[in-house]
Amino acid sequence: MSTALSAPLPTARPEEVGLYQPALDRLSAALNDRIASGHIPGAVALVARHGKVAYHQAFGRLDPATGAPMGTDAIFRIYSMTKAIVSVAVMMLWEEGRLLLSDPIGKYIPAFADTTVGVVSGDAITRTAAINPITVQDLLRHTSGLTYEFRGTTAIHKAYTEARTARLKQTNAEQAETLAALPLLYQPGTRWEYSRSTDVLGRLVEVISGQTLGAFLKDRILTPLGMTDSGFGVPDAQQSRIAEAFAKDPEGGADVALLDVRRPALFESGGGGMVATAMDYARFMAMLMGNGRLGEARLLGRKTVELMTSDHLGGMPSTPDLLPPGHGFGLGFAVRLQAGMSPFPGSVGSYYWGGAAGTTFWVDPVERLFAVLMIQAPVQREHYRVLFRDLVYAAVAD
Repeated sequence: MSTALSAPLPTARPEEVGLYQPALDRLSAALNDRIASGHIPGAVALVARHGKVAYHQAFGRLDPATGAPMGTDAIFRIYSMTKAIVSVAVMMLWEEGRLLLSDPIGKYIPAFADTTVGVVSGDAITRTAAINPITVQDLLRHTSGLTYEFRGTTAIHKAYTEARTARLKQTNAEQAETLAALPLLYQPGTRWEYSRSTDVLGRLVEVISGQTLGAFLKDRILTPLGMTDSGFGVPDAQQSRIAEAFAKDPEGGADVALLDVRRPALFESGGGGMVATAMDYARFMAMLMGNGRLGEARLLGRKTVELMTSDHLGGMPSTPDLLPPGHGFGLGFAVRLQAGMSPFPGSVGSYYWGGAAGTTFWVDPVERLFAVLMIQAPVQREHYRVLFRDLVYAAVAD
């Protein structure tokens, strides 16, 4: 159905695609200034419009410990930008008729058939029956009732920590069993809560496909799109290209520890375990901008991409620290619903997400624009997500 791509994405001078070169120079200057002042070690930024890459620059150092310079082919831990790739994998299986969005996840992972919701009183948790089962759609849009242990301090969040849901020495199947046994934070389908939902989707892909998550992604997404440096680890021959963070955050002094991607992963986290280069992720975004197709490789149909990038919350309560004003959530992406409200620019219908170490991307179908910023600076991530978006949109001239 799909063939591997080896041809690079087409390129253009900024003015050929309606971008203002002096504004892009300001973006470069801002990143160089922040690197020179010691806030981040380095970065790779890529901007494309009308299907052509008009800006692809490397800044600073690949590894602050060695002083090695950053290259545009640097490999980054993308953490939660993994979620968009795994969501596409689920929708590919949906297009094959192998699941319905309304299916209870317990149909595929029986441990989820009897989930309970926790009612917290101090350090005590009382369990009550879930009114509705967790569906595939709930997992894709983060309305499953699951959470992350770092998203709060309640007894339920502490239970996640005690159960070691993030441990690396586990399989995807073992983690799914652990999560299913924990009390849910909310009734399924009632509230948006960022969570380990996409980890469970990774296990769903394994159950339906009969492959490991990494093998399925490689066969069905990474190879067809030519994402040659993406996966759940970095081979020995490419490890000299891994971007690293400061050992301590330069502003607060906190220790910084990133995922070890030099060893093959036992736990292939669908919610946060992958690596990629900026160009690899640009190929993924180009596929989305192309309504599911890049070159000869078609992963999804146009209406499927439309479904994924539409709002699936309908005003459901959410958390403003992760979903800004004027935004909803689709099937794997935050989705912009209003031109205003949010404190950064964009178009209605644009969609995006980011990773815990500072990587971020968005796709703007109205402007025919997509962009990705790769950094490894977890504590600084919120500043650079907004700064990058502000300065890229400031370059849109025509």
